[in-house]
Amino acid sequence: MHIFIVSGRSGSGKTVVLRVLEDLGYYCVDNLPVNLLPALSHSLEKNYDQVAVSIDVRNLPTSEQELMDNLDFLPKGVNVTVLYIDASDEVLIRRYSETRRLHPLSRGESSLPEAISQERKLLDELANRADLYIDTSQLNVHQLTEMVREKILGKSSKELVLTFESFGFKYGVPNDIDFVFDARFLPNPHWEPELRPLTGLDLPVREFLAGEPLVNKFVFQINNFMSTWLPHLERNNRSYLTIAIGCTGGKHRSVYIAETLARQFKSRDKNIRVRHREMARYESEKDGK
Repeated sequence: MHIFIVSGRSGSGKTVVLRVLEDLGYYCVDNLPVNLLPALSHSLEKNYDQVAVSIDVRNLPTSEQELMDNLDFLPKGVNVTVLYIDASDEVLIRRYSETRRLHPLSRGESSLPEAISQERKLLDELANRADLYIDTSQLNVHQLTEMVREKILGKSSKELVLTFESFGFKYGVPNDIDFVFDARFLPNPHWEPELRPLTGLDLPVREFLAGEPLVNKFVFQINNFMSTWLPHLERNNRSYLTIAIGCTGGKHRSVYIAETLARQFKSRDKNIRVRHREMARYESEKDGK
């Protein structure tokens, strides 16, 4: 049996993760008291191979040692994976303000920021134990769903999922990445008036960048670097790997390079995903929103 522990601070996206796991065939239990984990595994082991359990401040035991004991002394043959979901304090505060929900620790005189800060301390031990970590600060529901599927499918199939992600440095570097390459020194289509409103997905931009020797050399060397070390990462039982390509705005160069690398590795029968973090931003601008 495989038990997937989903934890993280309130408002970070645990409910979304449990829905994804349920769609992937997991038997999901929300808000189960931790001391019932051994009993749950015993009662379900004959009928279910994959179980997902949400653990957060609502059902934490009184001591950290009790929590660790319940995780460490599950029946023989039960494999445990801990996924920790989090977001920045500012984002969590904004989400609670928008939904007007009451934080589980907002009792008495405690303010929302104080409750969010206290929750981090209470979950710190579980966060340190996490096998997988996702920061949802800059993810919408659909992006979080896709990211969870990437990580879980790679974990269960034992096949490494390789994700190429484009982003803009001016919006911050993604947190959940393994390698980052800086493309800001490359020729920039932004300075070509006819190319400025387009993205790295559009043919004129692709043709412009494909004709630049420096861009081709950059792509070749990333490809060579990843091809050299990928077999070692696969042998180390990695389930997923995220390679981020950043340019200034995440609109032209990084998008083109991520797409190009993804195409090259996909031709080698690798399990490939592509994510363009800033694309929704530019599509909204194009629509005049």
